[in-house]
Amino acid sequence: MDSLNLKIIARIKSDFPEKFGIPRQSGLVPSLRSTIRFEPEFRNADALRGLEGFSHLWLIWIFSENIRDTWHPTVRPPRLGGNTRLGVFATRSSFRPNPIAMSCVKIEGIRLDAPDGPEIIVSGADLMDGTPILDIKPYLPYADSIPDAKGGFAEARRYDSLQVEIAPEIASQVPEGKLDALVEILRQDPRPHYQDDPERVYGLAFAGKNIKFKVADGTLTVIAVESA
Repeated sequence: MDSLNLKIIARIKSDFPEKFGIPRQSGLVPSLRSTIRFEPEFRNADALRGLEGFSHLWLIWIFSENIRDTWHPTVRPPRLGGNTRLGVFATRSSFRPNPIAMSCVKIEGIRLDAPDGPEIIVSGADLMDGTPILDIKPYLPYADSIPDAKGGFAEARRYDSLQVEIAPEIASQVPEGKLDALVEILRQDPRPHYQDDPERVYGLAFAGKNIKFKVADGTLTVIAVESA
């Protein structure tokens, strides 16, 4: 068997219409909420029976914005500044032979009686709005957690958190209930690792708004929140 046809079982509803600003890994922004909405064929409450006993899920999903016909054995991880090449299988790069990813998310709620079939509300997801999901599996602490596991180059090159400043009159323009998640996202420094121009104004599409900000000397300052 050289190929396999897979079905999309669900799509995620998130506050990210674009890739820029999405957390680099799942779980980095705990207050970020998303909703898993099933495709018509899989809108069956029986498929979620027993899920309420688990706290976390693995999502198997598709890098739908990076589907290509070719692949390369090496990639340039942003964590290393985009200048060092490593083997694709030593990274979590989206440019892979098969554009498949996995994320661990926390279950915040299960709605079996939602208008369009059952939904799962999760936190900590790192998926763009509309991302197709191939499978959902429960997280098993006794098997999935390995305390003494090594993190390779990713562990050695963690990103430093930024100080985030938002004036009250600007913060009031952020949609209700989204401010904490926005601050956590900005602390992670959404800029490409190789960019450090204190005069550059960046724009982050989030929750129906365009967040404008600058970064200088370890402080990220939000200068405007505009309608998208």
